[in-house]
Amino acid sequence: MAQVQTKPIDLYYWPTPNGWKITIMLEECGLPYTVIPVNIGKGDQFKPEFLAISPNNRMPAIVDPEGPDGKPISVFESGAILQYLGRKTGKFYPADERGRVEVDEWLFWQMGGFGPMLGQTHHFRLYAPEQVPYAIERYTNEANRLYGVLNRRLAGRDYIAGDYSIADMACIGWARGWERQGQDIKQFPHVERWIATMLARPAVERGLAVASELRKPPEQRTPEEHAMLFNQKAR
Repeated sequence: MAQVQTKPIDLYYWPTPNGWKITIMLEECGLPYTVIPVNIGKGDQFKPEFLAISPNNRMPAIVDPEGPDGKPISVFESGAILQYLGRKTGKFYPADERGRVEVDEWLFWQMGGFGPMLGQTHHFRLYAPEQVPYAIERYTNEANRLYGVLNRRLAGRDYIAGDYSIADMACIGWARGWERQGQDIKQFPHVERWIATMLARPAVERGLAVASELRKPPEQRTPEEHAMLFNQKAR
């Protein structure tokens, strides 16, 4: 039986598809947490105190004061955080090896493909200072291919890995942006149904709403914020 969390988890966060993965999981698990905003447009991700927790200068990250053996632990990378919270609580992450492998496959599919490729689609369609037709076509088509993979997977299934899991939480923040990615969701009826199912979950709704007032549409970003988000080099 999972131990009751008495101290809140510190969540280093900004309202993005990767940040939402963790707020959704925390809400679903009923874990107490404190949001520590990491303003990625202002460069908070490069501050030494944040790099000590997340050396890749990316959010989200967490510090759990009640980690293994009751000692604090920090975790960076959204997929690793989801796995950690799943093991910690025994929720939304199967205990049996076969079930866990199935969830991991689709979690890693999101981390290695669905998220990065849809991120590139967003970039070249919405953020790039100039329209590059080849890049727009290349990533819009790849997004279409990935939606097709997900659509086939969801045929005959309520959720990606059978039961509701961290794999679904990892994907929903990206999938709900299908229109901005140049996709016709009617081409993917199983994905459309799954998105509606996910967005109807109260914990998903709460997770997506966390600090939503901080989120800016692309056209409102200043040149300085754009430079901070993109084209960064090693420091």
